[in-house]
Amino acid sequence: MADIKYYDVILKPVVTEKSMNDMADKKYTFLVHPEVTKTQVKEAVEKMFDGVKVKKVNTMNVNGKPKRRGLTVGRTARKKKAIVQLTEDSADIEIFTGL
Repeated sequence: MADIKYYDVILKPVVTEKSMNDMADKKYTFLVHPEVTKTQVKEAVEKMFDGVKVKKVNTMNVNGKPKRRGLTVGRTARKKKAIVQLTEDSADIEIFTGL
C-alpha cells in the first residue's frame, strides 16, 4: 500500500439528495481514496476542517458500472465512499453550508 498523506484521502464531497438530508444528523458523505482505512479518513477529516470531531466512519466500496460502446465492453472505475458522523458538540463542515 502506498504512503497516503491526509490531504490525498478525501477526493471530493458527494452531493446527492440523500447526503444533503443526512447533514441534519451531522453525517457527511465523501468520495475517498480506494485504499484508505476508517482511521485514516477520521484523521484526515479532523485535520482538514477546524473544530470538527468525528464520532464514527462508515465506508463502502462501489463497483464500476458495466458500459458498452459498440463491440467494446468495459466497466467504469470503482470508487470508495465514506459517511462521516460528527459528534454533537462538533462544528459543521464549511463546504456544505452554502448548498
